[in-house]
Amino acid sequence: MKVVLIFDQGLAGAGGKSNPNVGLTAVKGGVGSALMLEPHFEKIGAQVAATLYCGNEYFLHNEEEVVTKMTAMIKKVKPDFVLCGPCFNYPDYSRMAAMISANILQNTEFKSCAMMSVENAETIEAYKDKTPILKMPKKGGTGLNDSFADLCEFMQCTVEGSGELEAVRNRVCY
Repeated sequence: MKVVLIFDQGLAGAGGKSNPNVGLTAVKGGVGSALMLEPHFEKIGAQVAATLYCGNEYFLHNEEEVVTKMTAMIKKVKPDFVLCGPCFNYPDYSRMAAMISANILQNTEFKSCAMMSVENAETIEAYKDKTPILKMPKKGGTGLNDSFADLCEFMQCTVEGSGELEAVRNRVCY
């Protein structure tokens, strides 16, 4: 399974709060926090083909451009699945992830989801009917490994078109 990750600058390892204006960037393979996902992805035969990211401030000042260009980049990579997140409890990143995932689902044939903690209630409410939003703990919260296991189960069921998808979705999504 070929996966593309959508990160903010912090999860990409491109500077965190000190570099919020980093522009749109595409990197082959996984970078930054992709390392924490790899052991989980290996269990389902998933590999990160590319990581796309930008800074939070850059996104806030260029929302339409970011969503449109990241969706166009996805079309070039042709992944089996796009993971927008994990966003933890970061509000700007969560909003960006939900917007991009919804746009991918609406305008391409690719599978996608966003992943964030319940603290992003406003974004969850606004986008839960436009894209699957998977549950996860806030930064520093417990249950991260369990949420990644749920993510992998969801990804696998989605890509394979499993009849269990609806049951998995009801359990792991908001």
